[in-house]
Amino acid sequence: MERHFEYPAKIEQDLAGFYLVTFPDFPEAANDARSLNGAMEEAIDCLEEAVGGRMKRSEHIPTPSPPMTGTVPITLPTLYAMKAALYLALREAQLSRTALAAKLGKDEKEVQRLLDPEHVTRISSIEAALRPIGKRVQVVVDDAE
Repeated sequence: MERHFEYPAKIEQDLAGFYLVTFPDFPEAANDARSLNGAMEEAIDCLEEAVGGRMKRSEHIPTPSPPMTGTVPITLPTLYAMKAALYLALREAQLSRTALAAKLGKDEKEVQRLLDPEHVTRISSIEAALRPIGKRVQVVVDDAE
């Protein structure tokens, strides 16, 4: 199953001139900024926090909704997307972190770090962890809109 991590965000200006960022797929995610450029930067941070929070709480990460009128696409940064993909692959395969560690011949703490959104991990390590679950990574670069 292909996974994409580009989520629609609503960015609306309030009466005080602030820009409010919300995500239809993550009702808990909201942030604001004084400028539109600031709101775009905050949107990325907000999305990281929403996905990372769900991973920490062992909650579901939704499939992105299709683009909607009045929204802008926000792409989860690569490292976060890779960690989320590993997290979702483990859930889909009903495989525990302990079982993945055994498949990789690694300590369970290493698997914990692979899934920790705040831990800087080499992308090649996440790729290696996805292989025994039957997943592979493909990189797509397309035109910015």
